[in-house]
Amino acid sequence: MKINKTNAARLLDKAKVAYELVPYEVDEENLAAMHVAEQLGEDISQVFKTLVLRGDRNGIFVCVIPGDCEVDLKAAARLSGNKSAEMLHMKELLPVTGYIRGGCSPIGMKKPFPTFVHSTCMRFSSIYISAGVRGLQIRIAPDDLVAFTGATVAELCV
Repeated sequence: MKINKTNAARLLDKAKVAYELVPYEVDEENLAAMHVAEQLGEDISQVFKTLVLRGDRNGIFVCVIPGDCEVDLKAAARLSGNKSAEMLHMKELLPVTGYIRGGCSPIGMKKPFPTFVHSTCMRFSSIYISAGVRGLQIRIAPDDLVAFTGATVAELCV
């Protein structure tokens, strides 16, 4: 099966960052990370979802958290230098990031946003993140993801 390279994959190639593209079966009715983890046959705590938030002071920022956890909005706001933060509205996701729900990667957004990755990523030799399209994940070492995105590793989950 031929896997088309996504923009995120091309950016990693250009930076000479090691990764693997891993396809999975998409269920348009169920875009949840749990479904992705089941399709990959991986532990949900190793499959990370990319959430885009808007802070009241500093605007857009990104949180990458395990598929089985909820983002702590207060902690995320504090980490990003905001008083409060909320999830970006669905209709804003594509115009702001260039990605759609279920296919949002922390790599290769329209412009770089401050990025925060939940600390549990460091427990694993590799984690999964969206490759930028539904049905494709990037398997990458957490250190490489953090270095490439300039992310801050922090406690982000409730």
